[in-house]
Amino acid sequence: MAIKFQYNKTSLQQLEKQLKMRERSLPTIKSKESALRIEVKRTKDEVNQLELQLEQEIQSYESMVALWNEFNPSLIAVKDVSLSTKKIAGVIVPVLDEIEFEIGRYSLFNTPAWFTDGIGLLKKLARTGIEAEFSGMKLELLEHARKKTTQKVNLFEKVQIPGYKDAIRKVKRFMEDEESLSKSSQKIMRANQEKRKAKEEEVGV
Repeated sequence: MAIKFQYNKTSLQQLEKQLKMRERSLPTIKSKESALRIEVKRTKDEVNQLELQLEQEIQSYESMVALWNEFNPSLIAVKDVSLSTKKIAGVIVPVLDEIEFEIGRYSLFNTPAWFTDGIGLLKKLARTGIEAEFSGMKLELLEHARKKTTQKVNLFEKVQIPGYKDAIRKVKRFMEDEESLSKSSQKIMRANQEKRKAKEEEVGV
């Protein structure tokens, strides 16, 4: 990124202002990046744990496959999912509050006794699956924010702060050279004036 500037005092003040702003912001951005890294790792572990739990639950239900042939899957459905949001390191993420199931009517006398347990098992399976999906969504949001924050840290640290420092150095050097040149010119002018004055005095004598 090329930093635009001019070789004057106003431009120098602007450059110094921009540099200070970035130097002050950098620790806060680094702190946010660190918090996001920790949260991304924690959420990854959460997703892996839920996916493993889901796999184990499915495997444990496979032993009942003969019984499931008698079961009517339309007896249970997800009716509603209650959501809220919360901020994690400045990032708004979805929170799964409650899952509401709709249970169809069935006769306790004309259906096998294990149907009630079967509904309970499906509820548990659906809950784990939905929780895993939400944790995956949360992970995506946090990972995206973490990448953006890391990019900003790198931009400030490796590009903008060194760029502004270099621009300030160039402007200062130019202004110092200009001042030295001006002083030298003034000295030469004074010396010439004095010589001229001395000659005039000689002629006058």
